[in-house]
Order: sequence, then C-alpha cells, then structure tokens
Amino acid sequence: MPNLFSSLSECLGFSQIITSHSPSIFTALKVMSSKFPIGVATIERPLIILSIIYIFIFIISCTPVNLSKQDTKIIQETNISDKSVDTINEKKVIEEKINTQIKYNKSLDDVVLDKTIIALFAKNDDKKITKQFLNSYELAIYNLEIKNINLQIEFFETEKDLKNIIENNLSPGQLFLGPVQTNHAKILNNYCSYNVIFFSFSSSSSLANDCVYLLNFFPKNELSQLLLYLKEGAKVALLYPENEYGYLINSYIDDVIFESPAILVNRSSYKNDLSNVRDSIKELGKYELRKYELNRQKQILSSKKDEKSKKRLKKLERFKTTSDYDFTHILIADYGLNLLQVAPLLPYYDIDPNIVQFMGTGVIDDKTFFYEPSLQGAIFPGIPQTRRINLINNYMEIYEEEFLRISTLPYDLMGLINFIYTKEYKFGDVIELLNNPNKKFDGIDGNFYFKNNMIERNLDILKISNGNSLVIN
Repeated sequence: MPNLFSSLSECLGFSQIITSHSPSIFTALKVMSSKFPIGVATIERPLIILSIIYIFIFIISCTPVNLSKQDTKIIQETNISDKSVDTINEKKVIEEKINTQIKYNKSLDDVVLDKTIIALFAKNDDKKITKQFLNSYELAIYNLEIKNINLQIEFFETEKDLKNIIENNLSPGQLFLGPVQTNHAKILNNYCSYNVIFFSFSSSSSLANDCVYLLNFFPKNELSQLLLYLKEGAKVALLYPENEYGYLINSYIDDVIFESPAILVNRSSYKNDLSNVRDSIKELGKYELRKYELNRQKQILSSKKDEKSKKRLKKLERFKTTSDYDFTHILIADYGLNLLQVAPLLPYYDIDPNIVQFMGTGVIDDKTFFYEPSLQGAIFPGIPQTRRINLINNYMEIYEEEFLRISTLPYDLMGLINFIYTKEYKFGDVIELLNNPNKKFDGIDGNFYFKNNMIERNLDILKISNGNSLVIN
C-alpha cells in the first residue's frame, strides 16, 4: 500500500510541489490527509505573506535617492497643468475599462478552462465536514486517476477575505468549488460576468442562477419523485414540524402534487419542541371523530342479541377508533431524533401503518431509522446503499473514520469535473452541458443532472424492512 500511495503525487505531476520549501505549502499540508503523500496541489494564503509585501514596499520607499540629477525633470513636470494630469489619468481609466471588457466579453467558445481549480472553505465551517470534503476530493482524484488538473485549497475568515480570493483568481474559465455555507455563497453571482463557474454546496435554491450551480440533497427533487410514484386514487396527508425544513416541504408539496396522480387531502403541523404533536396527530387523523363513531357502532351492536352482531361487537372491542381514514398515505416531513419520537405516536393514536402507507423524504435514508418498529414498511426516495458501499469501505480503510452521507457530494463533483477536462471542453461547452437537463452523469448517488442550476437525481423508491432499505419500483 505505501508504494501505491507514494506513486500518487508522481502520476499527478505534483512532485515539484512536494519538494517545495514554500511556507504556504507547508501550511496547506496540515489540512490534508497523511494517508497520501499529497494527491492534490493545495495552497492556503496566510496573512503573513501580505505583511511581508507591505514591509518590502516600505523598505523600498525609504531607500535614499539622489535627487540632484532629477532637478531639471522635476521642473519640467511641474509645468504640466493639473488639467493635463487629470486628462492623462482619465485616459488610463478608460483604457483599463476597454481592456477589461475585451478580456471578459470574448466568445465563450474561445475561453479555455483554467487547469487550476479553486476550492473555497470558511475557517468556521464544521471541521468534520471540511476534513471529509478534502478527503473526498483527494480520494476521487486518486480513484478516478485525474491527471490534468490541480486543486488549490483556499481558506477564508471574513467576507472580505473571500472576495479577495475570488477577485485574485478571476481569470476567464476559472472553476470554484464551494463555499459550503449559504451565507458565504450570497456574493457569488456578483462575479458571473467574468466567465467563471461556481459549484457551491449551499442548500438555498434562491442562489442557483447564472454561473452558480448548487450541489446538495434538495427536498423538492425527492418529493417530486416520491409523489410521482403514487398511483391514481392515492390520498395524501402531510404532517410537518414548524421549522425551516417543515415549512419548506409544506411550500413545495402544493406545486409537486399537481404533477402526481395523487391528491392532497389534509395537513397538520406541530411545534418544533413537540409540545403539541399529540394534538396535531389527533386532528390529522380525526381521532376523536373516529373514536366517537366506533363507540356509536358498539352501542348499536350491544343492543342486538343475534350471533352475527355479537361476533361483530367482539371484533370491534379490540379497536379504539374506526379505520375509515380520509387518507391512504401520510408524509412525515421530519428528521433526526424528532422523527423517532413522532413516528411511534401515529400508531398509538390509531393511524395503522398496515392500512396507511407511511412516507418520508430522503432525510430518513439512514440506518438509525431502519430499526424503528413504527417505520417498518415506510417508503422514501433515494438510492440503495449498495451503490455507495464500495466508496464507504474504501474511505473507511484509508482514512479510518466513518464516511458522512453528504461526502458523496464532493466526490461526485470531482467526477463531473474530470469528465469535463477529459473531454477538453471549452467554457461555452461546459455552460451548454450544465444547462441541458437531458445530459445525465453517473454518480455515487445515482444519475444526476442540473435543472435551473440545481442538481437533480433520478431516484428509486425504497422501503424500510428489518434494518435495510429495499428498492420497490
């Protein structure tokens, strides 16, 4: 194994970077995995470099100069009127603007992709996510044998730092990976006129525009695939928390349901602290009404003496309510520990999972939920784990830590970039490729494409069964 890893830098052409004694290289190496000598050209720009530059300028400005030979020149220069100086400066500004327009307004078909790709990370990003994204980039470069690009890692602290990094790398054909956080990605659209592309991991769909393409797990895509799976006559009820995710699902379902053969018949929400979740479930399932109806039927049967009525009454004694639900499916739009508390309350209040089909979004694609009794038989949109098991095991073997579910995002992104550079696409070709939803790419999380600058996936419908998820479509 050591020989295999040590050959990585050589095959990628980074041997000169490894032997470099530049302080910036040594600083960057600290954030990379020790499992590979270094599979990626990584550079962090520390503030000390700026300090050195300022000191150098200061020293030069303080160097003694022999002014005696310049007296004549100074006298001549003072004869130039202020108006002439303003005219010269004005001409320079105009020339710079013209040169800038020529530089960035040339045909997209003539713009060649920069061989160096800039990966952007905030120093306040989640440390575990940053580490896994860096490892995933590195592992993808090794596994996919990417040889024709360099990956430059840049860390920033403030928005000003981020702007400086972007503006210092605004060459036409430049690709940027990141940032991760939405608040850092809000400024990206300001640079789209420079013929660059940003692949951001922000979850905010409002940022997907022009040169900004988003990679994440978007619930609207998942919700659409789930509801399209339902058959004619399916009646859906929505149960959601009063938080950002719940409101998002509630806002999407009205649009998505019209594309589905199913209909939405009811919805109910509960506070994020679950203080009123029992009341919400009762209201959604019309628990009190169904309980009243069952008691009414019991009273009628108890007054009858025939054997058939007695048998019927004996059967109804086992139930708390009737099972004539208004809905055939219930979508539980929650996740994490809250989901594990909400799901068992549904059968407790007589919403029987054997009669009503429980459903979830892609957030329940986690082993944690596969053993919950109330979620057995529940369905959700996703990709079977068998598609990513090799990557999970590969990552665990090399980095000796659990592979995060979201770490498939940077891995698939590196696969897409490898495809683009292998095909030797120009900038215009890349834009055309990304804006064509009929062009699909094979990823760890299934075939994906971009629609309105957001990643979408062809998903399967999975069913939870005894600790596993099985494809049912």
